[in-house]
Amino acid sequence: MAVTFENVRKLALSLGNVEEGTSYGTPAFKTAGVLFVRLRDDIDALVVRVNLDQREEMMAADPETYFITDHYLDCPWILVRLSRVRPDALPDLLRMAWQLAAKRPSPGKKPRASRR
Repeated sequence: MAVTFENVRKLALSLGNVEEGTSYGTPAFKTAGVLFVRLRDDIDALVVRVNLDQREEMMAADPETYFITDHYLDCPWILVRLSRVRPDALPDLLRMAWQLAAKRPSPGKKPRASRR
């Protein structure tokens, strides 16, 4: 059974402090204003926040599902084909992206300087 964006929506909204919106004109989900997943409907894929080391492992293990384009080469994102991703892998994938986004400062917030 193929994963649909409705599956993604339900899982994303089940995570804490998630807002639905758009990014580049497509449906997207953010936590504390930080993007963690969005739809690339032009290629039927998700753009998912990821650790760069994990990204390499994922692409090596399943290049038909996980891939990047030159645009994402130096960015902490991976493309995930909706038609290929396993439904049981989706919750962990979104949770990982959500956790990475939650660690980043919100847009417009400057990190506090440490006091000595």
